[in-house]
Amino acid sequence: MNVHNNDTLAALNAIEARIGQLTDIVARLTPQLPLETNWAASDAFTFDADLKQALPIRKVNRVDLNVLCAIDYNKQQLLDNTLRFANGYAANNALLWGAKGMGKSSLVKAVHAHVNRITTEENNKYPLKLVEIHREDISALPYLLSLIRQSDQRFIVYCDDLSFDDGDSTYKSLKSALDGGLEGRPENTLFYASSNRRHLLPRQMMENERSTAINPADSVNEKLSLADRFGLWLGFHNCTQDEYLDIIKSYLDFYGFKIRIEDVRQEALAWATTRGARSGRVAYQFLQDLAGRHKRSL
Repeated sequence: MNVHNNDTLAALNAIEARIGQLTDIVARLTPQLPLETNWAASDAFTFDADLKQALPIRKVNRVDLNVLCAIDYNKQQLLDNTLRFANGYAANNALLWGAKGMGKSSLVKAVHAHVNRITTEENNKYPLKLVEIHREDISALPYLLSLIRQSDQRFIVYCDDLSFDDGDSTYKSLKSALDGGLEGRPENTLFYASSNRRHLLPRQMMENERSTAINPADSVNEKLSLADRFGLWLGFHNCTQDEYLDIIKSYLDFYGFKIRIEDVRQEALAWATTRGARSGRVAYQFLQDLAGRHKRSL
């Protein structure tokens, strides 16, 4: 009797284990419904392509627009474009390209915050939403736009350090998303991108296409047409020594340092020399070092 009961119990345990395995397999094969995005949770989000959801950012890492200097023309152009869009007028997708560390991503975030402050104070409108999509998730951009299309708010979708390498065909997905297909790009959306490359694609990639194409001119035009989807091009270039010192002075004033730029001029120049470059990023890194030595936080 005990032997029979043991055999029955073992059989039941085996069946239960098998059912558990089948349940796990079905769960993996069943498509997961995307979670609903609560756009009221924040004015800035990051898009998770796996979850198919925009996740709110509680505190955005950014600086005040007035702190950014040596890029005055670009600052005014992007601010004007974003203000027009926030107020419901026509505006362009923007490509911020050029030297690293010169404030491309900082400018996008600072303009977004500045525009929200102006529009909410003056017009009491919904805040403009900033949604960051990572370069590796660009193929999911059409899905993100479909989520945004359902909202009555206005969005800037932003991709930092956007570029494509040899053999990467996802740039075609970006072209299609910016054009919007038959529906067109959502009227409540702009796309901003920053890149070290003016045309987003490496020169070698375009030259390879030229050499292997039946019609080389058509092939290169296909590549260049991606950048043409951006109506506003803003170039960022390496700063001069005086501009580099002006950036440091702007930071000193903003953070309330009782230090004159003349007193740290040689230190600042030596710091840039050791980094092999002068840029806004190098200037901020010098300020961090200076703050630490004076037992201050930023």
